[in-house]
Amino acid sequence: MFELSVIQWGVVLTCAMFIGFTKTGISSLGILVVTALMLIFPAKESVGILLPLLIIGDIFAVVYYRRSVVWKYLFSLVPWVLIGIIAGYFVLDEVSSEQLKPMIGILVLALIVLQISREKFGESFNQALPKAMWFTIAMGGLAGFATMIGNAAGGVMAIYLLVKELPKKEFVGTGAWFFLFVNVIKVPFYVQLDLITFDSLAFNVWLVPSIVIGAVIGIKLLPKIPQKTFHVLILTFTALGAIRLLF
Repeated sequence: MFELSVIQWGVVLTCAMFIGFTKTGISSLGILVVTALMLIFPAKESVGILLPLLIIGDIFAVVYYRRSVVWKYLFSLVPWVLIGIIAGYFVLDEVSSEQLKPMIGILVLALIVLQISREKFGESFNQALPKAMWFTIAMGGLAGFATMIGNAAGGVMAIYLLVKELPKKEFVGTGAWFFLFVNVIKVPFYVQLDLITFDSLAFNVWLVPSIVIGAVIGIKLLPKIPQKTFHVLILTFTALGAIRLLF
């Protein structure tokens, strides 16, 4: 069991609640969880602690939103996501914990710039991206890479699904299936890198109730959030988390 102060336990339990909330509510809030855990644990160690918690949240979300998924947007990503995961594995095997933080921050901020550009240049930008093969390849590769090196693909998928203009429930449901798929694939890689251990799994067990509470809150709150507010919140939380990783 990890030795944590009362304040650190409070932060960790809150993060666990946020994990459940991100899986059934505002997905990009997850980048804040990534950031907060990196403040308490070494960056690489925090990645291994976080992954099993994310899978628990993914299962909860998939069960609830199992009918709210647009499969064609997921199938087109699969080969490029796998390439990104493999690339991320080799990077994760080489970099230090401190080197991880700015890498993830820069990646997510670049995606936010893309989304802002989409809104600024209007309909012509919107029509080009969803139909462009390079966009799917780029998003798939980036999602696989970001999720492998830091469980930080929330921002990538947020941009991808926003560009597809999915309604809230389909947005959350499609994202839930995507993350369950990629997170399960990552488990053997993390075990091989000694990022998931018996100690980290025992620690995870204590956090499961908080994840369930957060998931229930997300389910109740999501229908009450207006679509425009939903999009603004996603971009805002993603930007704040990315900036914190850089500094």
